Amino acid sequence: SGLARIVHTMRHSRDGFVATVRGEAAFRQLLVLHGALAGVACVLEVSAVERAVMLAVCLVSLLTELLNSAIEAVVDRISLELHPLSKNAKDMGSAAQGVALLMVGVVWGVILLG
Repeated sequence: SGLARIVHTMRHSRDGFVATVRGEAAFRQLLVLHGALAGVACVLEVSAVERAVMLAVCLVSLLTELLNSAIEAVVDRISLELHPLSKNAKDMGSAAQGVALLMVGVVWGVILLG
């Protein structure tokens, strides 16, 4: 039913978040980085919209890393054997995170440097 489904979804989300924090050093590093950036964004003298965008791109980067970690887990679950398609999948997930971090840098740079 509706409420039970929401509760189960929240539990699965929590479990995925905890598994990523425990198992992925890159995610922990991004949590620290984006936590610091969020603190900075909250004290900067910028408009509410600019602050929201600065925080949103940080969340997009964390979201991208969660998806990247999921891709890596699925590839490793299928096989630890070296395979060009497995490498491509992992590299594409990494590239997505690279683009997300570039987006963080561009947005923050545009807002802070005008």
